[in-house]
Amino acid sequence: MESKECLSRLPQALLPWYAANRRELPWRQTREPYRIWLSEIMLQQTRVEAVKGYYARFLQALPTVEDLARCPDETLHKLWEGLGYYSRVRNLKKAAGIVVSEFGGVFPREYAQVLALPGIGEYTAGAICSIAFNQRTPAVDGNVLRVVSRLTDDPSPIDLPATKARVREALAEVYPEEAGTFTQALMELGATLCGPNWKPRCSECPCQEFCLGSLRGTAQSLPVKAPKKEKRQEDRTVFILSCAGQYALRRRPDTGLLAGLWEFPNVSGHLDTVRALAAVEEMGLRPAQLLREVSRKHIFTHIQWNLRGVYLEVAAAEGDFHWFTAEEIDTQAALPTAFRQFWEEIQNV
Repeated sequence: MESKECLSRLPQALLPWYAANRRELPWRQTREPYRIWLSEIMLQQTRVEAVKGYYARFLQALPTVEDLARCPDETLHKLWEGLGYYSRVRNLKKAAGIVVSEFGGVFPREYAQVLALPGIGEYTAGAICSIAFNQRTPAVDGNVLRVVSRLTDDPSPIDLPATKARVREALAEVYPEEAGTFTQALMELGATLCGPNWKPRCSECPCQEFCLGSLRGTAQSLPVKAPKKEKRQEDRTVFILSCAGQYALRRRPDTGLLAGLWEFPNVSGHLDTVRALAAVEEMGLRPAQLLREVSRKHIFTHIQWNLRGVYLEVAAAEGDFHWFTAEEIDTQAALPTAFRQFWEEIQNV
């Protein structure tokens, strides 16, 4: 059996399986492109269970693409707080502005037009066009690549652009009329029975009888990925400075990592207690009481921050900072997860 034959049998096997076994997820209750787009952006690098609450809150606050386009950045960042990869939400707003200004608020249907929007790559464009508009545009993500590599017993590294392009082209040839449903069925199989980080549940899979990986006993060793580069390690000292129920925050630069978000003051390196107190004095503040020190870490795509958190009461709410109450931090200031973990430490005491 050749790989083309395996792929050609996918729709007949997957569509009835998906109809009987699919998870009920909120974004599967609609074909509205704005909602499909939002769900796909939120689901990038994020677990389904974590997205559900964010998706509901976001749509309650911003139910239309016009609402998103005119939403203040501060409000938008607060709605996204904790989801990470904040460039996603910045690109969402940019793209919404284009949809409103160039397409009259009507989401474009042409694949090339969708692909041209900020923050939308080939996978997301394929997902929107197939799910919302029932077009035969494959959405090839990690789940789909895993399924196809096992189905065809293909050891090609799935993180190479050439592999993704080849899989996209091969799938386009076998897409059925029910394009949107087929896209979601492929995703569902890759997220459940043929999922990552565990042994594939081949005995439950509707494709078992024609899956070359299962027939040849190679499924568990697939997919193959190119060797990853080591993440760059950065040590930082984070200062959680308080005074009479207020906390010092500052805005990050408008470009670069975590652009435009709020942060606790921080400096490069792990400072011991003496040097940490001296650094606070250099910020124009007078340390009054050292409350505690903790160690945390945060992992970005290419960088790992090793963080030393220093909690200090200071004599006066001075210095080049914005001073927020606890309620204001909870309701107004979007803290990325790298810094929010230190805020949660206070709330959990």
